[in-house]
Amino acid sequence: MTLPTPKGGAMLIFNKKYFYLTAILFLIEVCIAVFVNESFIRPFIGDVLVVILIYCFVRTFSNIHSSIVALSVFAFSCTIEILQYFNFVNTLGLQKYKILAVALGSVFDWKDIIAYGIGTITVLWLENRTRLSK
Repeated sequence: MTLPTPKGGAMLIFNKKYFYLTAILFLIEVCIAVFVNESFIRPFIGDVLVVILIYCFVRTFSNIHSSIVALSVFAFSCTIEILQYFNFVNTLGLQKYKILAVALGSVFDWKDIIAYGIGTITVLWLENRTRLSK
């Protein structure tokens, strides 16, 4: 399903493939958050997957080129990470909203940016591999 823009291109779409991927990745992230309590999968793999999750969510509703979405998600993720360095959750008084505080994070870590980069590279690789095989 697409909604036309004034120039005839598709501004909003609904892509079932990305919707299902978003739902699956969300469930995986919830399972990691609830059931996994160790030092690699939860903090690192969770961060790799969250970039892919956000990418799939955006692609569910937009027809923007994959590399633009992937790099935008990477920039967004890095921005949130940099804001953690400045303790923005507490600065904005959001610490009392537990789920929001956990989702936004509170501790800056360079390893998180590396994880976001790996997630972005994974998305770009998968999208380009799929595009080349068609």
